[in-house]
Amino acid sequence: MLALPKLSSSILEELKKGKNLLAFSAGSDSSALFFILQALHVEFDIAIVNYQTREQSLEEQEYAKALAKEFGKKCYIFTCKLEANNFEHNARATRYEFFEKIIKEHSYNTLLTAHHLNDKLEWFLMQLSKGAGAVELSGMSEIEQSEDYKTIRPLLHIDKNEILNFLHVNKIRHFLDSSNSDKKYFRNQIREEFASSFCEQFSSGIKKSFEYLENDKQRLLPEEIEQKKKLYILKRDEDDLINIRGIDRVVKKLGVLLSSAMRDEILKTKDCIVSSKVAIAFGAEKIYVCPVVNVTMDKKFKEKCRLEKIPSKIRPYLYSIA
Repeated sequence: MLALPKLSSSILEELKKGKNLLAFSAGSDSSALFFILQALHVEFDIAIVNYQTREQSLEEQEYAKALAKEFGKKCYIFTCKLEANNFEHNARATRYEFFEKIIKEHSYNTLLTAHHLNDKLEWFLMQLSKGAGAVELSGMSEIEQSEDYKTIRPLLHIDKNEILNFLHVNKIRHFLDSSNSDKKYFRNQIREEFASSFCEQFSSGIKKSFEYLENDKQRLLPEEIEQKKKLYILKRDEDDLINIRGIDRVVKKLGVLLSSAMRDEILKTKDCIVSSKVAIAFGAEKIYVCPVVNVTMDKKFKEKCRLEKIPSKIRPYLYSIA
């Protein structure tokens, strides 16, 4: 294909050794990624969520089915109707729940998303406007490990203009979502008023800055030790900013995204359960994070945990896997 964006060799290596599921929307970005992967002979299937919010939603769904049939791919479809209140948050939660269900049921190793350089800059500016440190400003990475799969973003170093040029030169059909220009959503306001024009003028410098930020982020994150399946143990730092960054990374692997209110509560209590899913407890030298489990423990096990100074909220999970 003409004007084929170049993916990094490390990303290509990951893609060619795994079983890949592409989060597809029929928009410009995921349509471009579909044909880029196809041209690079990467095996993948697709999954699409139809929120039924626009007249063209069904047409986008049918386009996904047609592409899958043409190129011999599986196409997973989920149709839903969400409340208008807090739609963006609920839509994200819904689609990732769907993707993770497909990944688990069909043994996919990776979830591919079409996030690109402009998306990363938008996130940076949104966090900058709220007050954030280097780790939060850096945002998403090209490869992130979740509990059961990796999320890979092959286009994260590629700017939107390069994607649009690829679509135009190769006459690739795609759909435009009118809600992406609605400024009632903060991200769209950032995109329209700041990010798009800035990225268009300074994309090479932005790419380099994000490379530096990514390297800095790895240095700022605490050392992580995984023990016994889904129990994570972090070395407790004197600086709670370091601690919450490590907790945030681990909790994300367990399927929960922390809000600022959740982060504040964790640091305030040092012993809590978030989203009814994840238990977090601070010890004198370590921080424990694991899934919430409801189980009756015998007295002998409880006494052993007490002697080994295992926090009470962590004990049920340890008992369940003993």
